[in-house]
Amino acid sequence: MQEQSSYPLLESIDSPDDLRHLAEDQLPTLAVQLRDYLLESVGKTGGHLSAGLGTVELTIALHFIYNTPFDRLIWDVGHQSYPHKILTGRRDQMPSLRQKGGLAGFPKREESEYDTFGVGHSSTSISAALGMAIAAQKQTTGRHIVSVIGDGAMTAGMAFEALNHAGDLDANLLVILNDNEMSISPPVGGLSNYLARIMSGKIYSNVRESGKKVLKNMPTVSELARRAEEHVKGMVIPGTLFEELGFNYIGPIDGHDLNVLIPTLRNLRDHKGPQFLHIITKKGKGHAPSEANPCEYHAVTALNEETGESVKAKVATTPTYTQVFGQWLCDMAAQDSRLQAITPAMREGSGMVRFSQDFSERYHDVGIAEQHAVTFAAGLACEGIKPVVAIYSTFLQRAYDQLIHDVAIQKLPVLFAIDRAGLVGPDGPTHAGSFDVSFLRCIPNLLLMAPKDENECRQMLYTGFQHNGPAAVRYPRGRGPGAEIQEEMTALAIGKAEVLRRGKDIAILAFGSMVIPALEAAKDFDASVINMRFIKPLDRETIIEAATRHDLIVTVEENAIMGGAGSAINELLAGMKNPPRIINLGIPDRFIEHGSREELLAECDLDSTGIRHQIEIALRDFMPEALPLGANSK
Repeated sequence: MQEQSSYPLLESIDSPDDLRHLAEDQLPTLAVQLRDYLLESVGKTGGHLSAGLGTVELTIALHFIYNTPFDRLIWDVGHQSYPHKILTGRRDQMPSLRQKGGLAGFPKREESEYDTFGVGHSSTSISAALGMAIAAQKQTTGRHIVSVIGDGAMTAGMAFEALNHAGDLDANLLVILNDNEMSISPPVGGLSNYLARIMSGKIYSNVRESGKKVLKNMPTVSELARRAEEHVKGMVIPGTLFEELGFNYIGPIDGHDLNVLIPTLRNLRDHKGPQFLHIITKKGKGHAPSEANPCEYHAVTALNEETGESVKAKVATTPTYTQVFGQWLCDMAAQDSRLQAITPAMREGSGMVRFSQDFSERYHDVGIAEQHAVTFAAGLACEGIKPVVAIYSTFLQRAYDQLIHDVAIQKLPVLFAIDRAGLVGPDGPTHAGSFDVSFLRCIPNLLLMAPKDENECRQMLYTGFQHNGPAAVRYPRGRGPGAEIQEEMTALAIGKAEVLRRGKDIAILAFGSMVIPALEAAKDFDASVINMRFIKPLDRETIIEAATRHDLIVTVEENAIMGGAGSAINELLAGMKNPPRIINLGIPDRFIEHGSREELLAECDLDSTGIRHQIEIALRDFMPEALPLGANSK
């Protein structure tokens, strides 16, 4: 006897077109099954959970009302896009989520025609949607454009730049604010739901537009009517800001009530010009642990099948680099009252929870506003404060101008603790820190370091904090090799490398996370290994000595080869009379897709096996006598 499916209605949906053939009264059942399947699938693969649980009804309503993919649907960040993936023909691929060769953790244009814009960083959806709306207007396609953005992403200036531009145009665009933190809204109830249906309907819209036409030749009366409308709406809804930006504001409404969502979206679909729908949802909806602690369940490794609770990773004996930073931050703050720490909405991810509790008056979470975070730090530094900006490498890219213009030019003592430098694994190319060495080493006045282990990370943070100018320490995701961490903090000699192994034929110049695999690879060769420590300034003396004494120089870094630390060494040695052969190992000139960090390092030849293999290839070309015994010389 065939086993009965737990998701019969969901399994009948292979595309949004199938969804649009359902009766409206079937949609609540579909929502239940979609939420249950999301819990089951992400509970096995891990991934971003609570955000998607909160957008189940909205996702169903959008694909039910709009003719996707002809109509464009753009998700901001993409944490909430798993229900969208499930309903757009990728349900059976969910077991491969965020695994090498499997589904990406974010919307991706190459993956599906329903993913109309690739995302990963926040606050981009309105800008992209406006571009699509203007294109649709120029092409007269009649295409509808919808952007879904969370209230957290609304803290970024980019979102308001786009709103300001859109409100000045007549493009047909719907922006949906998914408010799941109750941060800008009053409680939602029957009155606001009722008003939303009325104000999104044709009668209200027609009266509103007709009134504008009648009053356009009476400017004083027209302005009085506009202000009266805003005053009345402002008494019952919080949309005055968006109205001032040129949007027709509707809401807030219950984002889990399909009986409200469906008619409201149907009404708004027929409206012209920029529209703004404010919905209230509960992050983690339908999963008690996620509802109680949506931050903890924002991303999970797996769920316990019986309890539904997050499966905790086994307690490791060594700390992560993030934890090393968090401990250093508290220790340094206890020593120096000038220290203040800044995060752009990444308290947990950057290891700052304890600091935020023990030093709350010196802790600043500025929201998803990386540009502001850097210039805010610059302002603090101008007044004798010693700011520490904890930021992921991939997010520092968003504040590049501020780093140059507001910090480096003014030589301000701001320390950047750059987490997730290098390959990050399952989150893929949008979150990889592949380029920070390349875009930082060209900035004058900046001290740039990369630690080989946990203790060196602590000492480098101290070195950067004591430095009288801008400094940065880049460290990878995950755990180090397990070095003993010294409680006492000692500043390193600026620009001085560390020779770890002396050999004859080959010198491996390794940076940061690559030092340990380089030492492992060197065992098979008569190779020196130098822990470079400083990317800027380089230890010129040690590099030139290594180039003089060795026939092959190998540079290894967990950063893009182009413009990276190896390139800096090439530039330094370019003027030598008889330079040695040089090979540069690092992240190749392509975006590295998602997978485990170990898989991606191996793919880029940045594990010990890959480093060894690349050295063998170089030696076969010009120095086969230096190959280790047993190496394939063909």
